[in-house]
Formats: sequence, C-alpha cells, structure tokens
Amino acid sequence: MTLPDRRPGRALTLLKAKARATAHPADLSWPVRLAEDLRELDADWRESAEVCADAAWTARSAGHSVLGLLSPGQVTDPGPDPVTARTYRHLYLSALRYDFRCPTLQAFVEQLPDSAHASMDCYSRALYAFALLGQSRPEGLTLMDEVLAEAGEHAKTLHVLLHGLWLGQDLDQGSERLLALSARPAFGTGRDPIVLFRVASALRRLSRYDEGFAAIDRALNLLPPGDITVHADLVRERSLISAARDMHRHLPTRTFGDTRT
Repeated sequence: MTLPDRRPGRALTLLKAKARATAHPADLSWPVRLAEDLRELDADWRESAEVCADAAWTARSAGHSVLGLLSPGQVTDPGPDPVTARTYRHLYLSALRYDFRCPTLQAFVEQLPDSAHASMDCYSRALYAFALLGQSRPEGLTLMDEVLAEAGEHAKTLHVLLHGLWLGQDLDQGSERLLALSARPAFGTGRDPIVLFRVASALRRLSRYDEGFAAIDRALNLLPPGDITVHADLVRERSLISAARDMHRHLPTRTFGDTRT
C-alpha cells in the first residue's frame, strides 16, 4: 500500500488501522472502529480508498461481507462527520463492486441526496463509473474520463476503472481503452497479476491470442505461492483464450463469391 506521507509516521498508522480492520472480520464492530481510526487521522479520500478497499475484500473473502455489517441507512446517513460518511460509503460500494452488483451500486448512488451525490469524492465516483461500465453503459466512459482527470496515478482508483472496462463486454472501444489504461505509469512495473489478467481478456477480445497467452502466463507466474483467491479466474481466462484461438483457426475460409449460408 503506497500512501502519501502527510506527516511522519502517518503511513504506518494507516497500515495499523487496516490491520485492526482486517484482523477479525467476523467482529460486527470493525467498520465502526475503522471509521473512528480514519476520522482521528483525518484521512483523505486516497487514504480511505487504500484501507477500505482491502478491508472490504478481506471481509468478503472470510465470508463476512460488509453488506451484512452495514445497513443502507448507515451509508446514506450523512453521519457525524464527512470522514465517517465517506468510510462507510467506500466500504459499502466496494462490497457491491466485489459482488458484481452493478445495477444495485448504480441505483444506490443515484438515490443519494443531491448534495451527497454532487460532493462525492473521486474514489466513490470511480465506483459509480464501475457500475455503469460493467453494464456497458456509454455514460460510464464519460464519467471514467472525469475521474481520470482527478485521480492521477492513484492505483486503487485505476483498478476500479480497469475492472469496469473488463466487465463491460459491449463498450465502444472498451478493449482498446482497457489496454491504454493498463499502460499508465501506476502499472508501469508490469508485475501486477490482476492488471495482466484484465489485459489478457482484452487481448482475447481483440483476437490477439499469442499476446493474451503471454499476459495470462505472466499473471499466473506472478501470483503469490498458494494464492487461491484469483488463481481459478486466471486459469479460466487461459482456457477461454485457448478456446477462442482454436475456434478462430477452424473457422471456414470464405472466398469471394461464396454464397453459402
């Protein structure tokens, strides 16, 4: 987790807050405690995104989704302060993202009070863009460009947008835009297996099968030993590339004037 060091020891304190939030995912009070920790730090939206995205994923992986810990009312309530409200929103919307509940995420954001909707932070708007992109809604591309103008190279935000482009199968130029996003400096090391997984999928859609194989094999090689959380998804993508390539190879060659149907 790379965080701006706004004062000495801040990054370490944020890591401790995340560790407390993820240590006991069955504890019903951890979202409240995390909100208190981030409020005490006066965390900005980038710091909140870094911690909340990982905490929501850990809770889901342990079978204790944030969706069962926070009620929609808690998330829509403006709360005692902006940091607490943002923490709950980051946690809840991230949980909806991880479950691919795009229509629910979209509807949830759109029913927020106008004031809350208009003042949403960059990461919340990225999650909203994910919901639109995941449904192949063209307005998601417009919102994505707006988010990118503010997000800079914040990797967590870029991952959300990359996820939406990957899920939106019918977006205009979606695969090309995914590849362009994956080439941004935030992913410059080329060692993020999730980015490579998304890239492999885009290459498959573009019929660039050899490049797709190279990307997915690199992703598999970069997964931590024994990591089972995404290994099956990567293996499935490799199978899809293989099947698509084989189908492409065996398509009958049509010649000019061939009127067969």
